[in-house]
Amino acid sequence: MNTNGSVEKLMQKIEANSPQAQSADLVADNIAQLRALFPELITEGPNGAAVNVDVLKTLVGDQTASDAEEKYGLNWHGKRRARQLALTPSNGTLRPCPDESVDWDTTKNLMIEGDNLEVLKLLQKSYAGKVKLIYIDPPYNTGRDFVYPDNFQDNIKNYLEITGQAEGGQKISSNTETSGRFHTDWMNMMYPRLKIARDLLRDDGVMFLSIDEKEVARLRVMVDELFGEENFVSNLVWRSRTSISDDQEVSLNHNHTLIYSKRREALEYHGEPLDESEYDNPDGDTRGAWKLVPLDANKPGGNTMYQIRNPKTGVDYWPPTGRSWAINPEEYQRLFDDGRIKFGKSDDAAPKKKLYLKERLTAGETRTPSSVLIDAGTTKDGTEECSTIMGSKGVFDYPKPTSLISRLVQYGSSANAESIVLDFFAGSGTTGHATWLRSAIDGRSRRFILVQLPEPLDPDDVNQRVAAKFCDELGKPRNIAELTKERLRRAGAAVKADSLLSKGDTGFRVFKLNTSNIRAWNPEPANLEQSLFAHQDHILDERTEADVLYELLLKLGIDLCVGIEHRDVPGKAVHAVGGGVLMACLATSIAATEVEAVALGIVNWHKELAPAGDTTCVFRDSAFADDVAKTNMAAILEQNGIQNVRSL
Repeated sequence: MNTNGSVEKLMQKIEANSPQAQSADLVADNIAQLRALFPELITEGPNGAAVNVDVLKTLVGDQTASDAEEKYGLNWHGKRRARQLALTPSNGTLRPCPDESVDWDTTKNLMIEGDNLEVLKLLQKSYAGKVKLIYIDPPYNTGRDFVYPDNFQDNIKNYLEITGQAEGGQKISSNTETSGRFHTDWMNMMYPRLKIARDLLRDDGVMFLSIDEKEVARLRVMVDELFGEENFVSNLVWRSRTSISDDQEVSLNHNHTLIYSKRREALEYHGEPLDESEYDNPDGDTRGAWKLVPLDANKPGGNTMYQIRNPKTGVDYWPPTGRSWAINPEEYQRLFDDGRIKFGKSDDAAPKKKLYLKERLTAGETRTPSSVLIDAGTTKDGTEECSTIMGSKGVFDYPKPTSLISRLVQYGSSANAESIVLDFFAGSGTTGHATWLRSAIDGRSRRFILVQLPEPLDPDDVNQRVAAKFCDELGKPRNIAELTKERLRRAGAAVKADSLLSKGDTGFRVFKLNTSNIRAWNPEPANLEQSLFAHQDHILDERTEADVLYELLLKLGIDLCVGIEHRDVPGKAVHAVGGGVLMACLATSIAATEVEAVALGIVNWHKELAPAGDTTCVFRDSAFADDVAKTNMAAILEQNGIQNVRSL
């Protein structure tokens, strides 16, 4: 009765190479944005849409004739490939692991095991433009740090091999200075990850990047290019140790933390809490404690150059040389009449303005932080902190202290809205722990996403022996991600035991990177019949409904912590995600006689949920007995307002 053409029209099949089965196509997005701004810039090339370079040069006022002209910037072998790697969509997925999680049903925090390059790609559809703060403490390229050897052909396969989850035997090697590619390998690793990470930030977001002396110069130029030099905020210098080392000419006692905004004009950034000890009320002012601040400023113009007379002494004052008053005469008179101007504590000095503590606290004002952090803890503090939490010394090497990361989280979080904090080099999990602690102190709403490679630990390596033994004692696989999760479990329990956060979210959902649940078409030429038979079901045999459901969330751009409800509809399990934005029936079989009952059951539930936006409904393609059953299912749903019907 119905043709195959009408089946495809009503129910679109999602296959391994479909856009819905991949992470966001950043190239297509970039082209769309360019086309919207400059339609004349996009032309047709041999492989589709292309940029007309000559038009681009005209638009930016560049009259040069060659693309190969020398230009200012940082270049190295592999940079072009690193850029392309960032733009290549991922075909992987994140598999849910409730058994390894804490408070799975209620938490909004994520701990993801996997190569952070692939994970960042997979997070694009769900979290692009939603992250308020990124903090990373990447490998410092000291010669023994792990460097991610990206396989350009199949990075998921590469990841599974180097982490011992698939055959292949790829080795993890040190990046020594004698290799000839010491800086190159490190930059090729960092560049695509930073490029993708920027897209996850909100317009008012900020990124903190910790680094040491060896690579800080190259990192600064690299991020200048990716974020724009105008979005550089500062270079925080953190005193990481107090003892003096005499094994080199100068004892290295600090690290750097580069700060970049997504858009400097939109940046929301906070300073230190006000120091209440600086405020006093010697004159019994009814508005409470106050302190004096200078009335001059470095912003001449706008009628701010005028003399101010002290009415008690008759002395006239002008702004200091090279400066102006911070306010115009009318504003000065208003403040004077309100009793907010004093001429020094003895009434015989230059005019100053009263700042009231209560007013500043009410307005949420903070104290401008210093670029030098000498009171934010040291690596020794971080080591002792981890030893206490883990109940064992030497599990982590020189971790950052929570006191440092907590301060950065304070600087970059939103004051009035929920902030997502991302760390894709999670290591010891300090960022997650510090986020909990900071939220307990100031009561702001925060959640985190941590990403950590399950880098294998070698019990024969003197630097990894303690950590490997610790995993053995836990009965867990020997890898760093297991240590990250265990630190989070223990830290969360400790924070929750404190009454300050006894009702807060100290849980986390664990996901693990893997190949897509959707079977790719990979026929065996010698046995084509068997290949066709095996491909009848497009879902991999060992994958669960939960695996498939969370891949749908990723590929459709839905938050991984969104609420999911479950209901049996005439014998079939149906899942409603986000209040009905996504509805999925992943049953392995839906007989022709069951189609109408299942469809009407979904329709009735959909009406109860009444989602605000359009709903996508998904089924297993192989579940239907034939195309007629599939078409009838789609038709009933469409007639009842569910227009987007897909099959896997």
